[in-house]
Amino acid sequence: MAIPPSYADLGKSARDIFNKGYGFGLVKLDVKTKSASGVEFTTAGSSNTDTGKVNGSLETKYKWAEYEIAIEDQIAKGLKLTFDTPSHQTREKWQNKSSYKRECVNLGCDVDFDFAGPAIHGSAVVGYEGWLAGYQMTFDSAKSKLTRNNFSVGYKTGDFQLHTNVNDGSEFGGSIYQKVSDSLDTAVNLAWTAGSNSTRFGIAAKYQLDSTASISAKVNNSSLVGVGYTQTLRPGVKLTLSALVDGKSINSGGHKLGLGPGLSEL
Repeated sequence: MAIPPSYADLGKSARDIFNKGYGFGLVKLDVKTKSASGVEFTTAGSSNTDTGKVNGSLETKYKWAEYEIAIEDQIAKGLKLTFDTPSHQTREKWQNKSSYKRECVNLGCDVDFDFAGPAIHGSAVVGYEGWLAGYQMTFDSAKSKLTRNNFSVGYKTGDFQLHTNVNDGSEFGGSIYQKVSDSLDTAVNLAWTAGSNSTRFGIAAKYQLDSTASISAKVNNSSLVGVGYTQTLRPGVKLTLSALVDGKSINSGGHKLGLGPGLSEL
């Protein structure tokens, strides 16, 4: 078996079908450019179609040099150690990242250092003949307790993925991803919370019309139907149109539309 995915990537294929290609209730414009000197400009504007409020922002960023030491496949094959040190101009945390990836196992351990005390983030995923099992935790030394405690079990083949998870012993979820053909991807999602009778269920699909255009659709157990259309106009320029329809009150309004052109030259 190949190297299993990291814990954060378990179930990612199904999540992408549900989340990408939508922007309900907003008209958005995002432009990202970068000058030859390394200065990044991010311009964002949005208009809420429900309230009529317009928000805009202009962000200019110059990234000070950060220092990184990385050791990979030197101590042991598949082991990577990374030490990130922010420059003296910033107040970012010092980080120590380590990962070990070999056939059937993917381990990760990150340590964030700050004045309150280090936080330890650990994860492990093991795989065997398509079956995957993972664990993720965060220990906050300042609070002397686990702030994240997640488990996951799944199964993955070339065109099919099954994912189940338990987060902090109270959030339960599961998803199924199926690549029906080269153009059609489908997904099913199920989630519920302990102590609540509320169950969340949804199905979604994405169809690739051609190399530059795709349509997406999803519906959940609350009868909310979402549709989206994404068109790549040219490399770095993308246009997204989306709509959310309340199936329980089609004639009474409350539906949402979204428009999201984007330009990226980074």
